[in-house]
Amino acid sequence: MKADNMRRLNWQDYQTLSLAALGGALEFYDFIIFVFFAAVIGNLFFPADIPDWLRQVQTFSIFAAGYLARPLGGIIMAHFGDSKGRKKMFSLSILLMALPTLAMGLLPTYDTLGITAPVLLLLLRVLQGAAVGGEVPGAWVFVAEHVPEKRIGFACGMLTAGLTIGILLGSVVATLINKGFSPHGIVAGGWRIPFLLGGVFGLITMYLRRWLKETPIFIELEARKALARELPLKAVIVNHKKEVVVCMLLTWLLSAGIVVVILMTPAWLQKVYGIATAQALQANSLATIALIAGCLSAGLSADRFGASKTFVFGSVLLAVCSWVFYRTVGEHPHWLFASYALVGYSVGVVGAVPYVMVRAFPAAVRFSGISFSYNVAYAIFGGLTPIFVTLIMAVTPLAPAYYILALSVIGVLLGSWLRRDFAYRDRGERVDSYS
Repeated sequence: MKADNMRRLNWQDYQTLSLAALGGALEFYDFIIFVFFAAVIGNLFFPADIPDWLRQVQTFSIFAAGYLARPLGGIIMAHFGDSKGRKKMFSLSILLMALPTLAMGLLPTYDTLGITAPVLLLLLRVLQGAAVGGEVPGAWVFVAEHVPEKRIGFACGMLTAGLTIGILLGSVVATLINKGFSPHGIVAGGWRIPFLLGGVFGLITMYLRRWLKETPIFIELEARKALARELPLKAVIVNHKKEVVVCMLLTWLLSAGIVVVILMTPAWLQKVYGIATAQALQANSLATIALIAGCLSAGLSADRFGASKTFVFGSVLLAVCSWVFYRTVGEHPHWLFASYALVGYSVGVVGAVPYVMVRAFPAAVRFSGISFSYNVAYAIFGGLTPIFVTLIMAVTPLAPAYYILALSVIGVLLGSWLRRDFAYRDRGERVDSYS
């Protein structure tokens, strides 16, 4: 067993990683492509005679419904993942994402169905949210239980990078649609293409996942009749409170870091410093690519140096790079691309977050523990961060900088605490520190 844990990744490991990362990328693409066409969707799925602000509120409320559905969907799928098998839920989650996305691309608009159209759109969005709630924790658990112990960091970093690729893919497809179609062409049907593509590729990925095998750890638990004897979620809440708190704080770092640096900063650059939209989006794409590299680096660092040192060093780097970027980009706009890329890379410290999560809970309740911690925290912090940062901007334009500094402090404190106090279970063995 020790030799197996020290071995290099083999072809089967890379196949598992590739399919998991591809599925994660497509799920995030499907989940966020909605926001790129929110204005068009709002005009097509709501009455033309209502105020524009009300149409926007209703459209983004449907978008937000996906976030609210994540915890429930994730908890339900995690329950069956811990009791019936990781692979079954791993395949179900991408099916639950692919079918609603495909249906969105085919859904008749308000002119055809009336009020039924936005109601169906809301239902499909809720199904998408439930799917993502199960996909991300499921992918981390599935891959971590397949690869050697000393490669868990790289595997989880690669999956997190895959999620980021999904965001980048959504941005690229939206850009191509807007360049390839006139505004009238987009309204006439061009907006459907990204949804249809996402749905078809999701179904293809689900078919490819049929070749994946159940994780060795779940097979062993099942053979030893060591699966959770009570509700897995109940066991998590009763017996693993400390682990849940740590994982929720790490999810705050992950979700808020990406939301502020990748999703909110392009608009901030345009509003505060008057940087052209095209230039801000190009810099954002470069930062997103750098984030992918940062996630992989953080995963490799966690394998080599441990999560404690990775989070302490990575959070300090994030604090320095973000402060320099937000403070100087207005005075030195020629540094925009380089400094934004450095910030994107430093946010990549979040690539080590799933490394901690998959090792925080015993295998029998691992899926449920991660899903509960991640999805509840993501619903809270992913939704409240844009509102909070916007409110702070009424006081200071450097609100994003201060928020990222606060996250960096949390990262350093968590890294220090992991080294001293946080014990976790990994593959059935008790380990006393992350150092």
